Amino acid sequence: MKKPELYLGAAAVALFASPVMAQDAGDDADTVIIVTAQRQAQSLQEVPIAVSAFDSEALESQQIENASDLQLTLPNVSFTKSNFTASSFTIRGIGDLCVGVSCDSATAIHVNSAPLFGTRLFETEYFDLERIEVLRGPQGTLFGRNATSGVVNVVTAKPDLSGFGASAEFEYGNYNSIKAKGMVNLPIGDSIGARVAGFYLKRDGFTENLTTGEDFDDRDMFAVRGSLRFEPGPDTTIDLMAYYFEEDDNRSRIQKQLCQRDPTGVLGCLNARRDFDKLNANSTFTGTLGSSEFLAVNGIPSTFGLNSLYGPDAYFNFDEPNDVRKIRTEFVPEYYTDELQLQAHIEHNFGPIQLGVTGTYQDTTVDSRQDYNQGVGEIPNAALAFGTLNTFANPLAVGPVIASYFQPVTEALFDGAGNLCTSDTRLDNRGSYEGFRVCTPNGTQFDRSNQDQESFSVEAIVSSDFDGPFNFLLGGIYAESEVAENSYYVNAFAIDYIAGVLGSFTSLGGGLDPSYLATSFYRNNTTDFKLKSFGIFGEVYYDITDRLKFTGGLRYNDDKKSIAARTTLAAFLNPYSNDGDPFDSPYVGSFDADSGVAGNQLLQEREVGFDEITGRAVLDYSISPDNHVYASYSRGYKSGGINPPLSPVFSVPESFGPESIDAFEIGSKNTFANGALQLNATAFYYKYKGLQLSRIIARTSVNDSIDANIWGIELESIIRPSYNWLINMNFSYLNAEVAGDQFFSNPRDPGAGDPDAVIIKDITNGALCAVTGPAPGAADAFVNGFNAGLNAATGSTLQGTNEFPGDGNIASSGAFSICGSGTGNPLQPGEVSLTSAAPPGFTVLSPGIQVNLKGNKLPQAPTMKASVGAQYTHEFSSGMTLVPRMDIAFTGEQYGNVFNGNVNRLESFVQANAQIQLNAANERWFIRGFVQNIFDSDSVTGLYVTDASSGLFSNIFTLDPRRYGVAVGVSF
Repeated sequence: MKKPELYLGAAAVALFASPVMAQDAGDDADTVIIVTAQRQAQSLQEVPIAVSAFDSEALESQQIENASDLQLTLPNVSFTKSNFTASSFTIRGIGDLCVGVSCDSATAIHVNSAPLFGTRLFETEYFDLERIEVLRGPQGTLFGRNATSGVVNVVTAKPDLSGFGASAEFEYGNYNSIKAKGMVNLPIGDSIGARVAGFYLKRDGFTENLTTGEDFDDRDMFAVRGSLRFEPGPDTTIDLMAYYFEEDDNRSRIQKQLCQRDPTGVLGCLNARRDFDKLNANSTFTGTLGSSEFLAVNGIPSTFGLNSLYGPDAYFNFDEPNDVRKIRTEFVPEYYTDELQLQAHIEHNFGPIQLGVTGTYQDTTVDSRQDYNQGVGEIPNAALAFGTLNTFANPLAVGPVIASYFQPVTEALFDGAGNLCTSDTRLDNRGSYEGFRVCTPNGTQFDRSNQDQESFSVEAIVSSDFDGPFNFLLGGIYAESEVAENSYYVNAFAIDYIAGVLGSFTSLGGGLDPSYLATSFYRNNTTDFKLKSFGIFGEVYYDITDRLKFTGGLRYNDDKKSIAARTTLAAFLNPYSNDGDPFDSPYVGSFDADSGVAGNQLLQEREVGFDEITGRAVLDYSISPDNHVYASYSRGYKSGGINPPLSPVFSVPESFGPESIDAFEIGSKNTFANGALQLNATAFYYKYKGLQLSRIIARTSVNDSIDANIWGIELESIIRPSYNWLINMNFSYLNAEVAGDQFFSNPRDPGAGDPDAVIIKDITNGALCAVTGPAPGAADAFVNGFNAGLNAATGSTLQGTNEFPGDGNIASSGAFSICGSGTGNPLQPGEVSLTSAAPPGFTVLSPGIQVNLKGNKLPQAPTMKASVGAQYTHEFSSGMTLVPRMDIAFTGEQYGNVFNGNVNRLESFVQANAQIQLNAANERWFIRGFVQNIFDSDSVTGLYVTDASSGLFSNIFTLDPRRYGVAVGVSF
């Protein structure tokens, strides 16, 4: 950490308190913030829930422009982008750690109190909002979708029927950033009003591509929102809203890949730290199956090998820039997303009874491609391998029959201009062998993540406003969401090469039509996912005395989920002559997407259902009109889901169970000194069962469950020492740990620290396993003997075990070999494997030896957070005002995944922003200068560890670099 950051971070920790509760410097000290956290308009200070709110002025003054900014000033809240065009809002240690289309969100995102599904709202900029509310803790008895961690409720500005209004703002900053925002409010008669607002943002990229000299990770996005309000009578309000957002640029899903390079090639990346280095590509799926050793084991001439497992790998000469904003790539990222929201809300008062009905429709799309390894690789044995391939494709050398099996490979993978070609990513599964390819000098590798989702919900709420001590709220919701297409692809020249060479030899040996192994890329594909959900929820409110109030709530929730999916990678023969969908291959019958059902299935189809009753109870006591204390118990719930099929097949649960949480909370909300000091404090304890966590197995995210204990404190304050000063501070402490004995295999260290175990890189699929024996040295001797016997039988040259570097935090030895049929790979040569050959006393564990996670910290749960912001309003005699403001936010140390350790540790960071704004006397115009991330911190908010067949590198996600600029605005 730089020294200025250290000093300011320490200062922030020394102070306590809270996100700004939206007050202009010119407001009275007793300004009341109104929120709808309990589905009715209430003063923030009277709501017995831990809730923070920001109105439009607070969002502007604190430079909160998006979800990444929002997290900085909130206690026990963190936010990070994640690996598959998604994100995770974590509240009190509970976030969206489950990955997959069947996962529910732990933090529910709402617009105008209606739930959103698969929203891209976290990618856009905030504009024309009334406020944002962040509720911490389970909220199932108040909101239509269950939320175990909390709710982020974005409340849009509604039409004002009282008169015409308009505003416009233009901003220019570094990176050639241009941003424009505008709003027009138009009354139409006495009972109808319309409002149209939007924003546009375009800027250059934050990341420099040293290969091309061009920048990427730019932004080109816009959004527009139209609202209509109709008040046909004093008791009826109808609100209609339409919103559309679109982004089309070269945003990168991840910021950087880090790795402590493994010189043995068994792991790819070691286990001690994250260096600015590139993985050892011999450890990857393409590195093992493309190796001369693997081909020799399968009876294929070793000269076809793109590499040797014991020689230089594709990145042996690669220089990884020591800067998170510089990379080298031949594939420029592509990013497109859009979202349509339509919403209708009608509210009518039947005397003391109010009925509200809300319908919301969503249509979201996201499609992203980028370099999978963020590097430019070489092919170590290119001259020999390509020479051999060309020989086998030459009729004069091998005859026309044999040549006919290999000519399609050379035609597909070489463009005649010196470039190497990789399959394109198409929804119909066609690639290089069907004529759809991407060609670059070194043979690029890239991935694609895409999804199309359509959702709707209808919610009705009846609430009372009786004069007596009793009131109630009763609600019901029905929602449907369908994902019509979700895919994750990994494409690489080496995959196409391996699919062609292996397929040609296999079809030649079997006397079949010349064929390659389809698909010639990795694809995890969900062809259909459906969610049908309904819930009934309600609360009763009873005034026991004038000061003591009781709240009791119950909820019943029912979720039904169905999914059809498959995972493919070089899984079945497809004739080169078939230029249509590879699944039309006459040999597709050998592919089985569902090993759990008899016969060969082209899709795995599953259905699950979950239902639960939850509730909450609250006692709220008013010490005085300005001082309140409360105690609550809440039970939260989030449904489980379905794990995707794997290729190769590993033993993982087909589904994962629901989460449940018992949350205990006490809090105090106070206003002192006639409004000069506002101080809120909260303490909580969570007992968590079945917390859903994701890990990569066989290049696919699968979800497991663990238990956890969580507790913490939160302090929030606003200080108004005088009319001109406004100071806000917050502080939070969090302890979130795995509870009880929870055993999992750490993908970074399958040997689990056992010096007598041997970590095996399976050359048939790039997966890992661990071999243990009955005595020290026994596992090494067994592996060495097995490899020697395999070499004698096949002519391969597999070596024996090797030690990992002393600074790699790997105690076991390692070797390349064949784990066994437990990995389920169809390319495995018969039953010759360590598993089949292991004598009594030896075990082969896939994917490794399990370790106990008890006491480990939960991921994305910073132990400490603190922030302080201050602004001063200087008034000129002309009536103009000058308002400087400074904000500093400290986020403490956290971990990127549940295995902890230094390699997964995310360092603490400080973000500091400042601005100064000159306002007209009539507040009709302003000029503002601003700077964000003053220290230009490379703040890492999260990481994702890839699986063994990708080399175990870490994708990291960061906040934006320093930005500065000027803005001008006018209003009418």
